[in-house]
Amino acid sequence: AGMAGAFLMEIRRGTQSALLVIRYAAAEPPSAPVEVSVCADSLEVRSGGSCDAAALPAGVKLAPSSCRGLRRLRGDGLHLRVRLRGAPPAADVVFTLRESLKPNKNYIFYCQSCGDIAVKDRKFLRVLPLPSENWSDIVEEWCCHPDPFARSTLHPQHGDCFVGDTFFLLNSGNESHAPESTKSKENTRVICKRCKAILGETVSSDTIKYYVTEVIIQPTEGSFSPTPRSQFVQSIVAQCLLELSSAKSTFRFTIKGDNGKTYILIWLLNSDTLLVESLGSSSSHSDFTLFGDILTPSSGPVGAWNAIKVLYQPCIQCRNKELADAWENDMGVHPLKFPSETCLELLLILGLSTTSLPPSLRCMNSFQVRNSFC
Repeated sequence: AGMAGAFLMEIRRGTQSALLVIRYAAAEPPSAPVEVSVCADSLEVRSGGSCDAAALPAGVKLAPSSCRGLRRLRGDGLHLRVRLRGAPPAADVVFTLRESLKPNKNYIFYCQSCGDIAVKDRKFLRVLPLPSENWSDIVEEWCCHPDPFARSTLHPQHGDCFVGDTFFLLNSGNESHAPESTKSKENTRVICKRCKAILGETVSSDTIKYYVTEVIIQPTEGSFSPTPRSQFVQSIVAQCLLELSSAKSTFRFTIKGDNGKTYILIWLLNSDTLLVESLGSSSSHSDFTLFGDILTPSSGPVGAWNAIKVLYQPCIQCRNKELADAWENDMGVHPLKFPSETCLELLLILGLSTTSLPPSLRCMNSFQVRNSFC
């Protein structure tokens, strides 16, 4: 039969509604009639002599009588909308970057890529949040006289850790495990001794900036637990977007490299999405298999993931320059800075996720759509 029985369901907790897409195994729809049965806790697809059924994850209950808008879209499959019988369980609260460090506890900073130690057994007496990177740009809006902070610098002392939107500032002190530093055209980059990954940059003779996408922080009594690079990057960036949208009520972001270039424009649409997808069908479109080693549950034919939905535009090779310039001058847009290589990694992750979606769900008002996993 032409029907794989694979499905993708995008649930919105806030509205207790879902879009269900039942996907074809082939480009063309099956010649035999397709019968779709929607039950409160399961889905069933019959076509010809085949029958594919899947139970929904615990906590997801559909209202079959609310099904509406059934249509077939070429290249996608069958679409329909359905309401839920109550909201699914709320997503776990995403811990903030500031909560990952506590005063008077000992920590080790590991290179995320290879697990080599960057900072060994460091105790922080103070863990303090920094203002946003562009805070000085709006000082003139606060003051009626020249900028009183123009000559001030915020550098951590030996027992300090300053936490920014996308980085940690540490006093380098006499750190024997300090990574190597290498001069670049625009800054002094800090690289891992073992794998040569970029971990951060030196801000001054005694201050090092470590990017949150490049290090894993564990209590000294803990141990390094490797995480696939793509999964780690998207999880950390999702946390940054959620924290900033909640704290500052801002939903548009520019992703900038440490070279000052803008790589991506991101517009956060929602953070209450639950994705439910059938798994294990060799004839399906294999949605999200790039992250399957982490996101796929250990058992069962159906997986469920908390996700945020974003729109994005790439800005490499002078693409979308006019829009990028407009966002650059918009005070409602928040810049996020990462190593340039990580910006390119993120752009690749966004693109691969977009192509895994049904074609009709990949674009919105000239932006590309992406579901990022929390």
